[in-house]
Amino acid sequence: MWRAGEDTPPLTVPRDPARGAARRELTKPMYHQDDPSLLQRVLDAFWDWLDRLLGAASSAAPGGTAGLVVILLAVLALLAALWWRLGAPRRTPASVPALFDDRPRSAAEHRSAAAAHAARGHWNTAVQERMRALVRALEERALLDPRPGRTADEAAAEAARPLPGHASRLHAAARDFDDVAYGGRTADEATYRRLADLDDDLAHARPQLAASAPGTPHHGPRGGAAG
Repeated sequence: MWRAGEDTPPLTVPRDPARGAARRELTKPMYHQDDPSLLQRVLDAFWDWLDRLLGAASSAAPGGTAGLVVILLAVLALLAALWWRLGAPRRTPASVPALFDDRPRSAAEHRSAAAAHAARGHWNTAVQERMRALVRALEERALLDPRPGRTADEAAAEAARPLPGHASRLHAAARDFDDVAYGGRTADEATYRRLADLDDDLAHARPQLAASAPGTPHHGPRGGAAG
């Protein structure tokens, strides 16, 4: 308090300007050198939120924290089992692409390409080439009419008419081809061997021409064209 007789009265500052001056003072970098970074503040906020969430979940779960851990492990085990059983999610294409590309090749050329990819462990490409070899061989034997734009499913359905004893394996091969070529699945050696065995068996299979679609002309096998 200022007393009479003192030379200089005390300096007084109104409340609002004083508050502003203090705020400006505290914004100076010298007061914030040890402050956590923005990333650290975000991480701290996230872990605080996660801690609160787990705390609420553990209080609601039977057995508290231990019960929550058991439930989480059971869910993870179920997801792992489903992934192992079903594999990666399949992508369904808007339209199924044709089995062959624009450049026609013989069954022998497709088989040679398939064998080369299989030798290098490129099972996806090997499976696709072997399926093309199988269908091309049936076309070369006149068991299928050569038709641009044919899909693997269509080829299997058409080939099952003169070769009904192999119908289930043909449809399975078409599914394997579609899964690998367009569904995002990964082939393995077993997939390729199944397809190669089917191709070899069809090369020696005798068609049942009476089972073909009415009005579809078929001719006998052409010697060794199927390889």
